[in-house]
Amino acid sequence: MIPSLRLDFNARFTDEKYRKLRAELDRSTRSAIDLRVSETPVFLPEAMVAEMVKAGADMTHQLVGNTEYLRMAEETIPPAFRVAHTDAHPNFMTADFGLVREADGSLTPRLVELQAFPSVYGYQAVLGECYRHAFDLDPSLNRFIGVDEEQYWEAMRHVVVGNHAPENVILMEVTPGEQKTLPDFRVHEDRLAIRTVDITHVRQRGPKLFYDRDGVETPIERIYNRAIVDEMLRKNIKPGFDLTADPDVGWAGHPNWYFMISKFSIPFLEHPSVPPSVFLDEWMRGKHRDRLPSDRGEWILKPLFSFAGKGIEFAPSEELLQSIPAEQRRDYLLQQRMHFASTVETPFGPTQAEIRILYIWPDDGDLRAINTLVRLGRGKMMGVDHNRNQLWVGGSAGFIQT
Repeated sequence: MIPSLRLDFNARFTDEKYRKLRAELDRSTRSAIDLRVSETPVFLPEAMVAEMVKAGADMTHQLVGNTEYLRMAEETIPPAFRVAHTDAHPNFMTADFGLVREADGSLTPRLVELQAFPSVYGYQAVLGECYRHAFDLDPSLNRFIGVDEEQYWEAMRHVVVGNHAPENVILMEVTPGEQKTLPDFRVHEDRLAIRTVDITHVRQRGPKLFYDRDGVETPIERIYNRAIVDEMLRKNIKPGFDLTADPDVGWAGHPNWYFMISKFSIPFLEHPSVPPSVFLDEWMRGKHRDRLPSDRGEWILKPLFSFAGKGIEFAPSEELLQSIPAEQRRDYLLQQRMHFASTVETPFGPTQAEIRILYIWPDDGDLRAINTLVRLGRGKMMGVDHNRNQLWVGGSAGFIQT
């Protein structure tokens, strides 16, 4: 997107530098990265990043300030996973954008989705630094938004640990040792001095929660929640405590927000970056049919509560729509497909970039963007799982030219 930087990077690229990147990543995360790491970072103009940051923040505030929307969104939470005392706002927000090319040649961000759930904030910080070292990137390029590395981790410590002792704060996940995001957990452990705990290993006595820390039963006062409900349902995972019993614990990312700001929010948003969308149950009842083009090839069917592109269908047939049970149709979204521009020149041809803005929102502070996450792809789907057999695609980091 910044031609001079792109040409310079491509000219200086070597396989040896990429191997150095991968080796540094493994060392820095105390793990073996099981994700497709792109050979290249992405160079982003400051004005473009500012536009996406503002759009994501405007949409977040629009939703959080809409009491009627929040009431409807809360009703989507499965009763078995509805946790008491939803916080006034989410502690983490992500806003994903693709870029479309306008008739005049300019690039405009279009929303892919909003999600009030933590992304890989730790891994992305390390990935950016490893790109910088491996490829000797210009130190004036910013890999964070509005902060330096020390300020970044101080901000993360404030929102995750707060005023608690780190030993009383856990990162909670489903079978964390099996997750592809394990490298991210390791970074958080190292930078914040917290432990990663399997949700099935959390124990409850009365309202109090505990975990085993080196053989010592240790109270849990705050949970950095990374456990995704649809994964618990797919794997039939039973938490080691009753989520609905109002445990005496604080949340860094209250679980209810996973449902309350998600793809479910898209039809309620009023913003020029939002593609036309309608709930499947309303579409099947004949409502809002003017929102989508008549050509089904321009439609996408999305399940509302899934990660990494699971369940997305392009150009869904009438037979497919009819096959979804009526009681489940509220959990799907029909959306006009956005044709994102290929903006990153690589040795394998132009490549699309999906740019995620990572926000934090402390309990006692304001919503602020602090980093980016970039995914590169040349197919219909942008997730790293969909680009495994290609080169110069996958997870990447953004560097901002000011």
